[in-house]
Amino acid sequence: MNKINILWVDDEIDLLKPHILFLEGKNYIVTKAQSGTEALEEIENKNFDIVFLDENMPGLTGIETLHEIKEKQANLPVVMITKSEEEYIMEEAIGSKIADYLIKPVNPNQILLSLKKTLDHSRLLTQKTTSNYQQEFRKIAMDLSSVNSYEAWVELYQKLLYWELRLEEIEDSGMFEILESQKSEANTQFCKFIDKNYPKWFERDANAPVMSHTLFREKILPQMTKGQPTLLVVIDNLRYDQWKTFEPILSGIYKKNMSLLFLASYPQQLNIPEMQYFPD
Repeated sequence: MNKINILWVDDEIDLLKPHILFLEGKNYIVTKAQSGTEALEEIENKNFDIVFLDENMPGLTGIETLHEIKEKQANLPVVMITKSEEEYIMEEAIGSKIADYLIKPVNPNQILLSLKKTLDHSRLLTQKTTSNYQQEFRKIAMDLSSVNSYEAWVELYQKLLYWELRLEEIEDSGMFEILESQKSEANTQFCKFIDKNYPKWFERDANAPVMSHTLFREKILPQMTKGQPTLLVVIDNLRYDQWKTFEPILSGIYKKNMSLLFLASYPQQLNIPEMQYFPD
């Protein structure tokens, strides 16, 4: 494994010798710079994996140095270290896409944690996600054998989708194959549930889920009778995983009240999220 190259920028860099020795003892390579100008020269001549940057330096300040670094290497992670807890400094640094923000005095373990959080994030996320799904697998399997209501099916479906999206993020093909087999079993059990219960949902006063023929009456009409403008957006055949993908785009504009819709025309599938939108 290649060693990690760190650039540490601080006008009082000599006072940080214990921290640097600690990191070098962990097999990190640390290059020191005493000013923003010196740091920029180092970045021109050498490749670094991460920069620890003091915010309060004479001459080129930490924030100014940060902007210069991002102009040269936008993807180089920078950890800002500062004595100040001024909100505007934090906002400026975060707006410039820093990787982390530490308040002085920092100890060596804080630095090590920041390194691992920033550089080992992908590996640690994969390990944690895989471990958590392995623990959840048994519980999902038990739920599959006992689920007996449409509310429970909605909850189980959301749980399976949650793990599908998490495993897609880490691209673990082995775990994804296991999840796919679990989804296949869920589909089989769900079809049996539909065969058994679907005809009852059309009986008068039945405890039935929202379906395509009751959607307008139960979800849309109540909004239209409130005496305020109503915007109805219909998206045909939208899967729940597709909705979860672009939900963040709308979440800053609308508040939502969401339930899952059982489609009367497609009883074999637990399908579309039905949403009511309320502008902020």
